[in-house]
Amino acid sequence: MDATCDCWTTDANEALSLSLVRAPDDKASLWAREVYEGFHPTFTYPIFGEEEKIYGYKELTIDLKFASGSLVQYLSVRHAEKLPSSSTVDDVEGTISKFIPPGYYTDEQKFLERVEHDALNFKPFGQKIYSYTRAATTLTKGKNVAISQVLSPEDQETVDFEVYHSTWQTPGFREFHRRMQLFVLLYIEGGSYISEAEDTWEFVVLYEKRRRRSSPDVTTYHFVGYSTLFPFYCFPERVRLRISQFLILPPYQQDGHGSALYTAIYQHVLNNPSIAELTVEDPAEAFEDLRDRNDLKMLIANEKFMREGFGPEAVSSNGGKVARTKRGKSRTMRAGAGKMGPPAERAWLEKWRTELKIAGRQFNRLVEMLILKHMDPADERAQRSYRLQVKERLYRFNFEILMQLDKQERQQKLEETFQSVVADYRRILGHVL
Repeated sequence: MDATCDCWTTDANEALSLSLVRAPDDKASLWAREVYEGFHPTFTYPIFGEEEKIYGYKELTIDLKFASGSLVQYLSVRHAEKLPSSSTVDDVEGTISKFIPPGYYTDEQKFLERVEHDALNFKPFGQKIYSYTRAATTLTKGKNVAISQVLSPEDQETVDFEVYHSTWQTPGFREFHRRMQLFVLLYIEGGSYISEAEDTWEFVVLYEKRRRRSSPDVTTYHFVGYSTLFPFYCFPERVRLRISQFLILPPYQQDGHGSALYTAIYQHVLNNPSIAELTVEDPAEAFEDLRDRNDLKMLIANEKFMREGFGPEAVSSNGGKVARTKRGKSRTMRAGAGKMGPPAERAWLEKWRTELKIAGRQFNRLVEMLILKHMDPADERAQRSYRLQVKERLYRFNFEILMQLDKQERQQKLEETFQSVVADYRRILGHVL
């Protein structure tokens, strides 16, 4: 038995299989395209080390299953061969058990009995703050899926999705979070467990609420994703709420649920007088895109904002959408038609930013995107004013780095950054308008 052979080394991401297990009657209510079992993590280095390798096994399979609602866990480790135990052979179950709460199942039959029990008895923790509906027949994969808000509740194929707000003080939630938090390590790069000693954490959790075809009066809840929120003091007596962790599990991704969860958080912020604004901690590129798209759509749908910003031509009669020509292209606006300029009126921007509770840098970026979309490319004065407006913000944001360069290099770097920013704005706008 050659212990140096690569055949004893296994890719941890491939070996670890995750499943959201439903009771038989709930599985029978799914469409063929809906698959919630047998997906894999994106990262396992927080558990198995930087190389994400497991040593000492052949044909290693790790099944970590969750009851789809309560997230009660079952762990099974199987292999065809194993090297004699030594300090170099990984203890797979012992390693994983350090990251999940004790009491997980190792008997699959008992686990399935628990799944059946929890399907009928599990209910979300906390207060419902948002909901939307989707026809089961439209649960397809694709970016920018529209979230339908109103479907017939009598339709057995209508699937409800609900968002609940909780804190550490919510009865039962602390134990639920201990089962849920593993997903942060597996799907958020650089993610880590938050401290239960910090009692100000808030949570929003998204669930699927599904009717059983066999018993339409029975509804069951299934975990979709969640976000952690942390409040910071904001003078004089309010808080800034920061999105810290945000994830949607792979079986539900590319289906519009991330946008729905973000919308739920934003609406929660708007409706809470004690919250001054919503911020985001070190957002990943994919989340930043999601945030930009949803914030832009919100601004465009705000008729008063668009009318004041760009003049009456910026608002149509169908819900605040950008005015379009007969050929379907967005109209360009003459400079000075509204408060957006360019340059935009700073006092007016700050009034709206405060009212909409959007962080300063994010709001400025959104404004710059909207001006770019509406600006007449033939208007040289507007183009110059826009360039100066964006560059001024970039200069302030990157001041320390730019001041390390000489004047010519500084101007060149600022122009390169401006061109890169504008190109990215056009990309984002292409997904929204």
